[in-house]
Amino acid sequence: DYAYGAVLGEIDYFTHAAHGVTDWQRNNEAVKEDGYVTTLLGDDAVRFVEGKRDADRPFFLYLAFTAPHAPYQAPAEYIERFRDIPDPTRRTYAAMISCLDDQVGRVVEALERTGQRDRTLILFHSDNGGTRDARLTGESKVETIPCDNGPLRGGKGELYEGGTRVPAFANWPGRIPPGTVIDTPVHVVDILPTFAALAGASTEKCLPLDGLDVSASLLSGEPSGRSEIVYNIEPFRAAIRQGDWKLVWQTLLPSKAELFNLADDPNETRDVSADHPQKVAGMRARLEQLATEAQKPLFFATGMKAVSEGIFGPAPIPTGEPAEDLP
Repeated sequence: DYAYGAVLGEIDYFTHAAHGVTDWQRNNEAVKEDGYVTTLLGDDAVRFVEGKRDADRPFFLYLAFTAPHAPYQAPAEYIERFRDIPDPTRRTYAAMISCLDDQVGRVVEALERTGQRDRTLILFHSDNGGTRDARLTGESKVETIPCDNGPLRGGKGELYEGGTRVPAFANWPGRIPPGTVIDTPVHVVDILPTFAALAGASTEKCLPLDGLDVSASLLSGEPSGRSEIVYNIEPFRAAIRQGDWKLVWQTLLPSKAELFNLADDPNETRDVSADHPQKVAGMRARLEQLATEAQKPLFFATGMKAVSEGIFGPAPIPTGEPAEDLP
């Protein structure tokens, strides 16, 4: 019903531009505004909450802050809060997160002022682990990558746990007991059916959903019921988790399939694929099956076709497609 902010994920926090192109919109119309992106998003969310006309009508607010995504920038007053951190990039990173915290707090306060707090479920989560690769910091030119995923292996852009396992918490006064811990897997695709169930909304007209209703987990910490997580399926790599087993498969030659038991080895330090060849074969077969069920062509295959046609003109590299379908 309403959209505000950027489409790109790594715009400059002050100019609202990336690669020289401004990307700041309200309802798909370009707007020119001054201000720090995190604060502007917080301001607009507060206005939305305070401007609700029908207090009895449920609402869904997807507040997607870009912080602390690169480029690493923060207002001077926030950077000053962390003057004791010697590394300048790490200092700015902390400042970005502090500003994010403040804006989340302002939205919660708006819910309280308008009497909606006790009826509102808040779910907070990240989209991926912190990057450990300088190539994924956008236009930022930094000497030190500030992100830290602890002992988890890898980071953003990788299929290891450091790139895919993120912190999340839910808060709903009077409905979720404080201290409730969910220690079974929940996947981001579970959010839609869970929120729909809690709001009494129907998903009958949706396409087939990959997600599960995990509302019982949110409300009481019961097991989620999820036995499988699909991390990603691309022509050059894929990963899947079944129970405590996780397979990371690099399909490009020379191919490599790594198998980990996350219960025993959450940091993915020991590849046990050689000890469990049948488990590897079964999980690879599952990934092959899922790849055939994609609703649209895998983006990488489509992109490579476009690149090859641009380079080689009317004689592209073999794609396996019928000749009549090629230019």
